[in-house]
Amino acid sequence: MHNVTLIKGDGIGPEISDAVLKIIEAAGIKINWDVQTAGADVAEIEGDPLPKRVIESIRKNKTALKAPVTTPIGKGFRSVNVRLRKELDLYANLRPCKNIDGIKTPFENVNLVVVRENTEDVYAGVEEKIDDDTMHSIKIITRKASTRIVKYAFEYAKKYGRKTVWAVSKANICKLTDGLFLECARKVSEEYPEIEYKEILVDALCMQLVQNPSKFDVLVMPNLYGDIVSDLTAGLIGGLGVAQGANIGLDCAVFEPVHGSAPDIKGKNLANPSALLLCAVQMLKHLGENEGAKKIENAFYKTIKEGKVLTADLGGSATTTEFRDEIIKNL
Repeated sequence: MHNVTLIKGDGIGPEISDAVLKIIEAAGIKINWDVQTAGADVAEIEGDPLPKRVIESIRKNKTALKAPVTTPIGKGFRSVNVRLRKELDLYANLRPCKNIDGIKTPFENVNLVVVRENTEDVYAGVEEKIDDDTMHSIKIITRKASTRIVKYAFEYAKKYGRKTVWAVSKANICKLTDGLFLECARKVSEEYPEIEYKEILVDALCMQLVQNPSKFDVLVMPNLYGDIVSDLTAGLIGGLGVAQGANIGLDCAVFEPVHGSAPDIKGKNLANPSALLLCAVQMLKHLGENEGAKKIENAFYKTIKEGKVLTADLGGSATTTEFRDEIIKNL
């Protein structure tokens, strides 16, 4: 039996977590869940949205499934997600993006992967107030982090039979920081002659993604660009409700959906658990539970393709629990 840390989050987090756990249980997969709380409610009680016990649990279990946690905008505590990535050195953010049969989108044949560096860039949070009218944010790019994220992208491409790795930057403007990232990418690419290496500026990439996304394969980039581009690519396949994500380090892995905590529909049994479920499928594969993962994946895809029981964001009128039960029926 696997020991896995479960962070139910806040907002819709507990509802979609419960749905996913029931689907995994129905598939016959045995997991010992170490349930941990984090987020705004926890901050009020314990004085910290990410208590030390949560970090210790993930370090012990090596694997975590995490539902969304609310991050205040422009004030309040720092993002729990960013802190998790920093403290556990979860340096690679992996976001597969592939069309799902049954979800109508403007494009077909989208099958790409965004590999985002997870530990530095402006997300390092190094900011300073110069005066009341001037604020500075420091963009940090290092050779170590750039080299290992590009190497991760090439290793991923090699493992899964991908043909091309694109290095994404804004090196025409950020000549030192993004210039260093590209320098590292070019050097790493020489170790993988069997995989084609290409470069593209992030603004040009965004334009081309909404014109011809099927031309792209594995995209590797610094933190900020990765955050923006991965949400853009989620839009290509139906939105954040079906976008999965994983944060991978040398010792630990945290699997979490891309979307937020949607506090406006909290407790209304309306939330779509698809993204968290796809993250759980990715997690199960990571744990070696390939048969069970495939079983859940097939049931999910069947439910979407049939289109009879879908949540509102997918074009239906089903509740979270009705959608969950339909997937379980299709197991």
